[in-house]
Amino acid sequence: MLRHEVPVRPALERIAREHGFDFHIIDDEIYWDESRAYRFTLRQIEDQIEKPTAELHQMCLEVVDRVIKDDGLLDQLAIPALYWDAIAESWRDNDPSLYGRMDFVWCGKDPVKLLEYNADTPTSLYESAYFQWLWLEDARRSGLIPRDADQYNNIQDKLIARFAEIRDVNPLYFCCCKDTEEDRGTVLYLEDCARQAGLDTRFIYIDDLGLGVGGVLTDLDDNVIRQAFKLYPLEWMMRDENGPLLRKRSEQWIEPLWKSVLSNKGLLPLLWRFFPGHPNLLPAWFDGETPVVSPGMGYVRKPLFSREGGNVTIFDGQHNMLVHEEGDYANEPMIYQAFSPLPRFGDSYTLIGSWVVDDEAVGMGIREDISLITKDTSRFVPHYIAG
Repeated sequence: MLRHEVPVRPALERIAREHGFDFHIIDDEIYWDESRAYRFTLRQIEDQIEKPTAELHQMCLEVVDRVIKDDGLLDQLAIPALYWDAIAESWRDNDPSLYGRMDFVWCGKDPVKLLEYNADTPTSLYESAYFQWLWLEDARRSGLIPRDADQYNNIQDKLIARFAEIRDVNPLYFCCCKDTEEDRGTVLYLEDCARQAGLDTRFIYIDDLGLGVGGVLTDLDDNVIRQAFKLYPLEWMMRDENGPLLRKRSEQWIEPLWKSVLSNKGLLPLLWRFFPGHPNLLPAWFDGETPVVSPGMGYVRKPLFSREGGNVTIFDGQHNMLVHEEGDYANEPMIYQAFSPLPRFGDSYTLIGSWVVDDEAVGMGIREDISLITKDTSRFVPHYIAG
């Protein structure tokens, strides 16, 4: 893995605008950063990213199968008991999943280590699947990178194929909250992929969902919603006023209810419990359990339902706080994970996001931040394969 500087396209602002990338600048700060790029070899991608992603995903599915049969594990994950049966039914009925993103730390020598699995509402999809591919084409054409360079990126094709597999007679609704430009852009992109797959799609804000007779969800024209993609966390849905309706399973949600196991940070200690010593895992444990790291080793504290780095804290081996990110999850149950620092390039730390679509490893996105904790505003940097 090599990072080097590249010229920014002179027409970047226009290109972003023409392709609907309205959040390439966030809070007046650069989010999409093409002043640099990461170069990988094909062997690095296949052996160090793609293969571990596929293996870890299958391990995660095994964890789901174990969890839904064990009330004690569901309780450890702090999933409300009200939903346990519905989650198990969702798993047994093989409710379809679309995608997820694993976050890796990789320093180029040792195997990648899984930091967490964003399996329900992962961000940076549009950037990974679409806009960095546009950058690749322009960079090859202008000679910024080798003409025969490639990219680990089959995300869009797999998304379209997966939508085609789950198509049925009902329209597929796409939902997100209002006043979230990044979420709206991601949902627009996914809706376009679904249309390319031949689906009849509709959009509605989560805030505008209605409640019909018999406890069914409706759109603004009182049409009953039978299936919907939501960029809205399952744990938030369970806590909402209409959360108990999920037990009826009147709607087919994407992501499905069983993904509430994989999107939970408690997945990390369960993976270590069931696959101890696996080369792509970091030791992890629940709050109240005996630490599984040696004395003097650093560790990270994470809330079970933390998002975008909220309330994540890094400690050194003497229990001194090194880094802390504020957030809305301070009162959530916590897990702990051995600390494996992200590689540093210049003044930035680098995180690899490896995408899964339809249970397959399909592509990658890279984020940078001056902090060891990656956040929603951390910069996205393109990559390519040469050699």
